[in-house]
Amino acid sequence: MKIENLVRENIKKLKPYTSARDQYSEGILLDANENSLGTTATEFEELHLNRYPDPKQHDLRTLVGELYSVNYENLFFGVGSDEIIDLLIRIFCVPGKDKVMILDPTYGMYKVACDINDVDTISVDLNSDFQIDFQNVEQNYSEEVKLIFLCSPNNPTGNLINRKDILKLCSSFNSIVIVDEAYMDFAGDNSLVDEVKNYKNLVVLRTFSKAWGLAGIRLGFCVADNLIIDYLFKVKTPYNINSLTRFALLKAIGNRKLKDEFVTLLLSERERVKAELQKLKGVIKVFNSDANYVLFKCENAVKVQKQLADEGIIIRDRSSYRMLGNCLRLSIGTREENDKFLNSIKKIL
Repeated sequence: MKIENLVRENIKKLKPYTSARDQYSEGILLDANENSLGTTATEFEELHLNRYPDPKQHDLRTLVGELYSVNYENLFFGVGSDEIIDLLIRIFCVPGKDKVMILDPTYGMYKVACDINDVDTISVDLNSDFQIDFQNVEQNYSEEVKLIFLCSPNNPTGNLINRKDILKLCSSFNSIVIVDEAYMDFAGDNSLVDEVKNYKNLVVLRTFSKAWGLAGIRLGFCVADNLIIDYLFKVKTPYNINSLTRFALLKAIGNRKLKDEFVTLLLSERERVKAELQKLKGVIKVFNSDANYVLFKCENAVKVQKQLADEGIIIRDRSSYRMLGNCLRLSIGTREENDKFLNSIKKIL
């Protein structure tokens, strides 16, 4: 497969914007119309917030490359995974012509990003076990499909997608396969990051929002073939990752043992909450989860969600999703929060 053949012609021809920091980052910097006197945010003076950050993301690519054993040239960072999703659509999909296949039920932003970019989507159901249904994929596939989106562990169902099936998808179809691993930190050693070198059309999305507890800094990254990475740098805005975000990540990675403790505690609480839900007569099914949330099916899900909200307990109603009638998704909280949820739902059901 030649990735270049999937890229939009205007993107191939695009001459990217060259920022001041693309050329020089040291010396007497009088080239970018910055405020050379300093920053008004004096508490962060050591971060040099009066200067634009490195547009080539050298520090992030080096740091995270070492953390995940990924080559520097195979990394790109975005303002959350959502920015990367949007950029991939813009690189590969001609509006009004090309299409994107989405394996449902899954994260809603894939379709929203396509709709914003005027790119048609093809929704293909997973099977009853929420795994890839290859017959369904083949029946709906066409040469206009440039991207295939799936999530593993899948949001909102919680299960890992079979590794061999994902790789079969990569080898069977002439499209970019994008695997969103936002919740992989909760699922053990099942990441596909190490397969990028073997499948040029595989893009793996990761985030620091979940296990690392950094949702507020909006930082995601992808691992992909260096050609795809080059195109992402070509189309991104000049300084997409700010200095405060970089500083927060540096501090977090220095405290990675705490992340591991978070994961252990959340997984323990997940299993406890699942066991309690399974005891309730009004709960029809509790789905297996490889993430930090639990999907469960109950009677009158919409009503239950609203009753919980009235008591100040907020969970997500997913009953409008394909294949998920009367299903609710619960993010695992602290032990105290989980107990309040369990006490409330026991009274409601």
